[in-house]
Amino acid sequence: MGKLTVAFLQLTPTGSLDGNQAKGLEACREAARQGADIALFPEMWSNGYDIYRRPVSAWVADAITGDGPFITAFQEAARELGMAICLTYLEQHEGGPRNSLVLFDRRGQRVLDYAKVHTCDFDVERNLTPGDGFRTASLDTASGPVQVGAMICYDREAPESARILMLQGSELVLVPNACPMEVNRLSQLRARAYENMFAIATCNYPSAVPDCNGHSTLFDGVAYLPDDGASRDMCLFEADEKEGVHLCTFDLELLRGYRRSECQGNTYRHPRKYGLLTEEVVREPFIRPDYRP
Repeated sequence: MGKLTVAFLQLTPTGSLDGNQAKGLEACREAARQGADIALFPEMWSNGYDIYRRPVSAWVADAITGDGPFITAFQEAARELGMAICLTYLEQHEGGPRNSLVLFDRRGQRVLDYAKVHTCDFDVERNLTPGDGFRTASLDTASGPVQVGAMICYDREAPESARILMLQGSELVLVPNACPMEVNRLSQLRARAYENMFAIATCNYPSAVPDCNGHSTLFDGVAYLPDDGASRDMCLFEADEKEGVHLCTFDLELLRGYRRSECQGNTYRHPRKYGLLTEEVVREPFIRPDYRP
């Protein structure tokens, strides 16, 4: 008890919605066979994040409803397998599609919906509708309820994303991803886990997918072990570049004890002095003509 196992479905898309459904379901079954509590997909699994090198009208047509057969197939799988599933998809939405995820618990209950807030507006993601905020939900697991939040890819580059999830009570943050996970992006994840004292699980596409390189990771957020003054590496797992279903287990009770005693998170903050953080004015050198408030 007190441990949680995340399965990283570091998969290569098939090129079709039906193919991704079949391949994704088989990966979920494999994750369940290996004892996972949560299966995590990379970003926009429904169409394999295939939004580059195609006309916008072509990939916008890939958008699906949040309650259609693709989604319900994984909801039923979560119930049958007794395992939570964090599924990602291009969602039909008024005004333009969204880059979304849904989290089903081990009983198939829909506990969390989230749409990417920080869309990459410097590129084709400017054709997406950004999400309207961050969410944290209580996820029922064999180790009891766990507070789970979510970010999607570029969200992690704004420290406010993780900060809000920490303030909402997140203990584990799920991060579907689709980009090269090089040293700087991995350092971002390490920093978010450290400064907020929560675990971060990131699932990326393998190197067979253009502009991706695998390296899915889990940082458990515990920088110091009890009775040991030396810092430790919070990275419990880093995958290679190849396709696969990878599992990592982290100690939830160790994290909770650490959060009760250490000084990061919301322990010594001074929010009344942070008013500038909510100012909406953008000044040079950060002004960009494609910025959307």
